[in-house]
Amino acid sequence: MMMNETPDVTRDADTQASRKQRKDGRTRDLVNQAVASIPTLGLQRAAEFLATMNVPAEVAVRVLVYPNRRRAN
Repeated sequence: MMMNETPDVTRDADTQASRKQRKDGRTRDLVNQAVASIPTLGLQRAAEFLATMNVPAEVAVRVLVYPNRRRAN
């Protein structure tokens, strides 16, 4: 391996670390609001709310269907 090459493991860790940084506070707040509403309104209404608020579908699915994949605040 050459001196300036980065092993894939290091690069993957760097990618994951940078991915965890939030850049969109509005989306964070909308997601938190939708997740908090699930017990009273249900998953369908939470999903409809996120769609109405133009939260990207991939984000909505990730946070509603796979809650363990949510990013930390």
